Amino acid sequence: MRSLKIALALAAAAVGSQGAMAALAVGAKAPDFTTRGALAGKTFTLTLSHQLKRGPVVLYFFPKAFTPGCSAEAREFAEHIEDFRKAGATVIGMSADPVDDLVAFSTKECAGKFAVASAGPNIVSGYDVALKMRPGMTDRTSYVIAPSGRIAFVHSEMNYAGHVKSTLAAVEAMKQK
Repeated sequence: MRSLKIALALAAAAVGSQGAMAALAVGAKAPDFTTRGALAGKTFTLTLSHQLKRGPVVLYFFPKAFTPGCSAEAREFAEHIEDFRKAGATVIGMSADPVDDLVAFSTKECAGKFAVASAGPNIVSGYDVALKMRPGMTDRTSYVIAPSGRIAFVHSEMNYAGHVKSTLAAVEAMKQK
């Protein structure tokens, strides 16, 4: 476990991770949840513990669907989804948007390549991602969650640039262990 933490810390340093804003620290237990999500325009029920059975999960929170930064971040994740899959990870975008808004977002901005889901108040609170300056929205925090359910890596920064690169580096570091 110590060598994994060192590898993840090195990966974070290499890509300039900003982990100070997030409340869940590396090693913390990720709160399990069930919510509604959308993939390629179709709604479904998403449970984190079920996703973790397939391998690590990149759970990235974004403020609001169809805003410039959130759309750009989703497109970047979509562009790199095969790299995440090769590393064994599932990517899931989360926002406080209603699932009806995320249905269109999952098709247009996510290109149908990964799921996005609605983060209700309990999820937002559990992951401490409430956007302080805009109630009802989430901040931009990306978590890499190990199959054990523990937080393996955190990148918390409102600028979307770097989230994809840092989480991919963290997932690839996990695979090497």
